[in-house]
Amino acid sequence: MPLRTLAFAAALAATPFAVSAFEWELDKSHTQILFSVDHLGFSTTNGAFREFDATVNLNPENIEAASVEFVIQTESIDTFWEARDEHVRGSDFLDVANHPEITFVSTAIEQTGDNTATVTGDLTIRGVTQEMTFEAELRKLGPNPFDATRQIAGFHLAGEIDRTEFGVDHFAPAVGAVVPFTVDLELGAAADAS
Repeated sequence: MPLRTLAFAAALAATPFAVSAFEWELDKSHTQILFSVDHLGFSTTNGAFREFDATVNLNPENIEAASVEFVIQTESIDTFWEARDEHVRGSDFLDVANHPEITFVSTAIEQTGDNTATVTGDLTIRGVTQEMTFEAELRKLGPNPFDATRQIAGFHLAGEIDRTEFGVDHFAPAVGAVVPFTVDLELGAAADAS
């Protein structure tokens, strides 16, 4: 997602690797997309998306030109209860048969601190696109401790989505309309997915 771009760029200038251009890839084994939904005020249902991918284009000399695209496979939703997952995959909620992907395409990145930034972009859920802004933080940027010739960048992204703005309004507001989410991810040099 967006967060890699912005936080990563903010840190590059402060590292000895800043003069080099690296090809980065998403390390899916160390990336999680998590969300939570209030259930009638009595409990919170937590969930994750298991299948996703991302494309990051970054010129360290021009942070504002950076871009991120994130694609999530809606079928991969997992709320740790299969019957509920099947319902959420259906037409009441994500309608995965007709809308197999959730996408985010960044349109602007603004650095807000040494290790923080806001990422604005177009989020598409169930065929509806809305402009959204999320907060990103660079957790760490540095050499892989197992191979100093390769770099790793770790990021944390947080935000909230009002699902009703995307036409996913079944049971709202009894079942939470505003869905908080986090993305914790790693980027590594090409061929590095340790």
